[in-house]
Amino acid sequence: MAVRAVRGATQLEQDTREHMLDRVAELVTDVMAANDLVVDDFISIIFTATSDLVSEFPAYAARQLGFSDVPLVCARELEIEGSMPRVVRLMAHIETDLPRASVTHVYLHGAANLRRDLSRTTSHD
Repeated sequence: MAVRAVRGATQLEQDTREHMLDRVAELVTDVMAANDLVVDDFISIIFTATSDLVSEFPAYAARQLGFSDVPLVCARELEIEGSMPRVVRLMAHIETDLPRASVTHVYLHGAANLRRDLSRTTSHD
């Protein structure tokens, strides 16, 4: 079994607690489905959020999905002029038998435009 990293992002339409929890839960569950993962496959998850998102910690959505003993951390995304607003990103460290080239990264909603360069992504608007 190898340690791999999987990336993902989602864009919120508005900064409300319920919307944050819904979109982050969707992102985490889509990462799990795309890579055939269960909670026990996760080593840790790093979440970042743009500075315009203040309604809830993104990691709380993962806790609600059962990530009770997986280390989670939230951080602030760099504020780069012209960057996409209202975005939550994640980088999860996982244990998997998938080769690195077979890991599927997940970009949802407006964030699907962030990484059109990756060959293995799943996205929807």
